[in-house]
Amino acid sequence: MSSVFGSPPYAVKYLVIAGGGGGGSTYAGGGGAGGYRTNDGPSGGGGAQENDLPVFAGVYSLIVGAGGATTSDGSATTFVLISCVGGGRGANATQAGTSGGSGGGGSYTTQSGGGGTASQGFAGGIGGPAGVGFSSGGGGGGAGETGNTDGAAGTRGGFGGDGLASTITGASVFRGGGGGGGTDSRAGTTTGGPGGEGGGGKGNGSDGAAGAGTANTGGGGGGGGSSGGPAAGGSGIIIFTLKSQALVTFSAGVTQTSAIVGANRVYTVTATSTTDETVTIS
Repeated sequence: MSSVFGSPPYAVKYLVIAGGGGGGSTYAGGGGAGGYRTNDGPSGGGGAQENDLPVFAGVYSLIVGAGGATTSDGSATTFVLISCVGGGRGANATQAGTSGGSGGGGSYTTQSGGGGTASQGFAGGIGGPAGVGFSSGGGGGGAGETGNTDGAAGTRGGFGGDGLASTITGASVFRGGGGGGGTDSRAGTTTGGPGGEGGGGKGNGSDGAAGAGTANTGGGGGGGGSSGGPAAGGSGIIIFTLKSQALVTFSAGVTQTSAIVGANRVYTVTATSTTDETVTIS
């Protein structure tokens, strides 16, 4: 270890996001965004910036959570001691939206959305009422706001909650958006709810199919409607920085890139092929 790198433990900046939840089926809720934690800006759910992560030379576990399949929760993401909860799936006709990093949106029958995890994400929005010429699902919660914040479920699907912007890579990028609610497009004017900024997928409606959450944003999948099914959530991501003099190696099943930003090297891990993958810092 170069003396320029300093003495252990080493302060690591990180952004860790879990996989987003899948959308629910049949006039259903959008999936919630994966849990969002960082010490390089505010965390999700209104959480504060977390403390520096002190890391000694050693071998550490990392897992990038997959996005949830349709009607399924997203998977957790883990980096060293930091773990984020997968996003909740959207509600359907018989099941409420589940809680998660951010909660899945409610449906037109089981109207309540799932709850978010403290300092990771917000709750899903409620679904619109049935029997009034349209039925619509609520938006999934995002890292930055509750589902339906920008538009409630009604004559269109609920809006997915927006995510948060991070500059950890040197550029400002939004991640952690909730999925939009799906609608009964037989009413003719009921469009799917837009996905939240930061990778949330749109809900199914008269304007087309549900959209999947964007890969490596933890975005929630769009809810299903009368003209089509729901969509899957987006995978999570791990981004961390160390002084450029640090020696960092990864196990064979890790997909990652790195770049120099100022005095640091920024590592972006986009996939892990097993739950046994590691990073070695020396």
